[in-house]
Amino acid sequence: MTDALAMPEMLIERGRRVVRLEREALAETERRIGPDFARAVELIAASEGRVIVAGVGKSGIIARKVAATLTSTGTPAAFLHPVDSVHGDLGIVGPTDVAILISKSGETAELFPLLEQLKRLGVSIIALTGGCDSTVARHADVVLDSWVREEACPHDLAPTTSTTAALALGDALAVTLLERKGFKREDFARLHPGGALGRRLLTRVCDVMVSDQLPMLPPTAAMREAIVLLAERRGTVAVVDDAGSVLGVMTAGDLTRLMEREADFLTVPVSRVMNATPKVAHADELGSAVVYRMEHFGIMAMPVIDENGRMMGMIHLHDLMRAGVV
Repeated sequence: MTDALAMPEMLIERGRRVVRLEREALAETERRIGPDFARAVELIAASEGRVIVAGVGKSGIIARKVAATLTSTGTPAAFLHPVDSVHGDLGIVGPTDVAILISKSGETAELFPLLEQLKRLGVSIIALTGGCDSTVARHADVVLDSWVREEACPHDLAPTTSTTAALALGDALAVTLLERKGFKREDFARLHPGGALGRRLLTRVCDVMVSDQLPMLPPTAAMREAIVLLAERRGTVAVVDDAGSVLGVMTAGDLTRLMEREADFLTVPVSRVMNATPKVAHADELGSAVVYRMEHFGIMAMPVIDENGRMMGMIHLHDLMRAGVV
């Protein structure tokens, strides 16, 4: 058997089998999500405390990840090791908390002392288990069914499909709670201020826009004036009225198309060439939202306007890229 498994084809098939079994387990997990899941979400959403997540062994590793995901998406959570809990760490638990106990069988002996203490404190308990008739499940307020037919391990021993199912249910709880609470991109950014993620989500237009020597022309200006600005100001010129309100935008591409169809293009007024319905940005807008519009409409720059429609800056895709927004 060992020699046969050395063949590349067999190794590939074994790898695919694991993925296939885990995919099937996830499909079954999805099918089993029902009213108890909704009750678990509402139980956590209504709680004034935090979520205590506990498990042993591989389930403990999943519990740590679930606690981290909940915390990063607006639901304060903490991992509690069941053994340490009865040696002093139970002090982090309050009566308004909700506990999630993760166990494939629901008969993990190390969980029982913690289960007993949680009941004594009046903590609501969600059991995430494949043993819906188990000890943990019987004493829980809500049971989330993570049953799997078999592990991907050929001996049906090493936690594989069961941990995948438990992790998926934990993610489902976190994301559903995120939506239930109205957790926004700005909230996510606030909890992830470090690194590229924080920069991408927190950068506003006013942090990146150009506000000096803005490329602006009145609608009566001739194209010969626009050519200079297009060359010096990165290929985009705003057309504004006497009050500074944006009437339109003209780009180097507009100039090229004009040159192709008219020989005497230098005397053409910019009002004939400009796009009279330009896409604009606002100073307090997130840079990521502007990037989305730029990519969607295929443009490289936008005028930044105030609440009265007056131009106050220009935002360029390249500057957003340098700021780490893209």
